[in-house]
Amino acid sequence: MTVALMWEARAVAGRGEELLSWALAQELTPSPLRRETFRAPQDRVLVITWWDADDTADLPELPEPGAEFVTRAVHRWRFESVATA
Repeated sequence: MTVALMWEARAVAGRGEELLSWALAQELTPSPLRRETFRAPQDRVLVITWWDADDTADLPELPEPGAEFVTRAVHRWRFESVATA
């Protein structure tokens, strides 16, 4: 089974590049099958990791960044893959 973990944070205005750099520097052990990092308007950063695991597995996730970087707590979601195209 493939599980995708999504991590999304909104940076303090003007600190989006710093938050992006911070997210890119975070290592996960073990490493996921795949990891993608995105940026969006309003200084948002999104990281999606894919894992060969069931949806209840204990998997490493990116931590909360320092309060000086973000406007709110990180949003996290866990999805189970059901189809690919």
